[in-house]
Amino acid sequence: MAGSDEAGEQMDIRIDCEPNLTVEEFRGVLVASTLGERRPVDEPERLERMLRQADLIVTARDGERLVGVSRALTDFSYCCYLSDLAVDAAYQRRGIGKILVEETHRLAGVEVTTLVLAAAPAAESYYPKIGMQPLASAWMVRRTR
Repeated sequence: MAGSDEAGEQMDIRIDCEPNLTVEEFRGVLVASTLGERRPVDEPERLERMLRQADLIVTARDGERLVGVSRALTDFSYCCYLSDLAVDAAYQRRGIGKILVEETHRLAGVEVTTLVLAAAPAAESYYPKIGMQPLASAWMVRRTR
């Protein structure tokens, strides 16, 4: 993915599947995206489990710098839950999030899986802009911690 940064300089964003993403990089992009406010960024063991138990980890890199991540749980047959979508605030509004969603869905099986996610309140207006539809009804049981 090619584009320009805010100073007008060329940037080349690379999208990859990275199942062995490190906790340090994952934590860094969560914090840089503000998603860290709603994730256990001060619990490295928990972040490690989140990464290792995910079915898909799709990343966006500017050179070696991790600037975006999508972490999903899927059966590759029917549904894909996009649990985390984080793009470094300095790289937002460049289409990186949309590409991460599309690549995650492609890898999960776009023909056979429905991709769902629970939006952070601050991001609710973003998802319709990239073609996602709201669900009329969703239910949950909150975690105790």
